[in-house]
Amino acid sequence: MTEEGRVEVPTRTLVEGMVRADGTIDAGELYAVAGALGMTDQQVRLCIKRMAADGLLVQEGRGRRAVLRETEQARRSAEPEVEFVRHMYAQDAGLAPWDGRWHLAAFAVPESARTARDTLRETLVRLGGAAVQGGVYVSANAWEPYVEAEVERLGVGDGVTLLTSTDLRIAGETEPRALARRLWPLDELADGHRRLAALAADRLTRLTATAPVTATATASATRTEHLAIALELAAEFTRATALDPLLPPELLPRPWPGTEARALTAACWRHLRRTDRADADPGPRFFQRYNEVMADITGEPGPPA
Repeated sequence: MTEEGRVEVPTRTLVEGMVRADGTIDAGELYAVAGALGMTDQQVRLCIKRMAADGLLVQEGRGRRAVLRETEQARRSAEPEVEFVRHMYAQDAGLAPWDGRWHLAAFAVPESARTARDTLRETLVRLGGAAVQGGVYVSANAWEPYVEAEVERLGVGDGVTLLTSTDLRIAGETEPRALARRLWPLDELADGHRRLAALAADRLTRLTATAPVTATATASATRTEHLAIALELAAEFTRATALDPLLPPELLPRPWPGTEARALTAACWRHLRRTDRADADPGPRFFQRYNEVMADITGEPGPPA
């Protein structure tokens, strides 16, 4: 967060986050939420222009009365990895215990396929893998379906080997927690979760202090604020978890700040969902998708269709 308590939400994250289920963005609401996040109209206009030039948006109309429509290209790249979010909360609830298996991927892709090799390496890191040595990566989770799908897409199956082991030794170290600390930057990851926890705690206080609204203007202002908070939470959650290997609790220090951060985030989302259920407009698509995840986690019914 900044010194003023604001979260730096990338302008493109804002625009993508405001897309509704029908693929449109209300420009007036977009600019209103941008203002609540401390962004200028110029920032938003430049972002829209860049995304349109990249073939991701089509604009109909001008200014705040415009309607923006995402293209099929944008829709394909906008799917959130909600299954990983579910897995995080399942781990926190003790529903995904570690079976003691390490999952390894080894690859030897020739220089002639350098782009594919680099993409595969990036995918393994994104999936929570850590480098053991050149061309060998390890995860504590069963990542095989995701790795195999990427290997097939890249066409490098001849150079990839997958295996599991319950006996991982690195420089003579075999103790699982010690191996996890050696392989992953746990201190850095913990700091990211502490920032998320601080944000979620602050926004939860703000949300629970909101008085009931009756006037249309006040309700509109509250909706704008809630959308801004939802985007802040989403941006900080993404920052905190982007490189998180989702290690099972058995491999993490206790207490692990990620558990508290996710609990506070879920509490914020629970409050936002209650407001959302009272609103006939279901709001942005990402809001609806995370509502589905949080409904599973909290056991509360989601907003009406």
